[in-house]
Amino acid sequence: MSTAARMPDPYGSGGGANLADILERVLDKGVVIAGDIKINLLDIELLTIKLRLIVASVDKAKEMGIDWWEDDPSLSSGARRREIAEENERLKRRIADLEAAAPELEKAKDGQAEQA
Repeated sequence: MSTAARMPDPYGSGGGANLADILERVLDKGVVIAGDIKINLLDIELLTIKLRLIVASVDKAKEMGIDWWEDDPSLSSGARRREIAEENERLKRRIADLEAAAPELEKAKDGQAEQA
């Protein structure tokens, strides 16, 4: 009795890693892709483009000391709140300074009115 020949699975599920496993590994470990593009004309460098791409999970990026998105107001609501709080503090100080200067301005105004 013969067994039917089996065709190999076209997606390689027989022991190979699937896309989710590969993505999990990449995000867990991180991947750095670096490259330079240079355009020269007769040995004269016209343009250089340096490309650096890091693909990693947020946790892995933080482990590596990369957290620029936390301070970007367009990407982080926390950064936006901090920016608004800092602006409010600046405005409060400015108002306090103006209110402190107001009596002196009133005295100066009264002095000018008496002289006229």
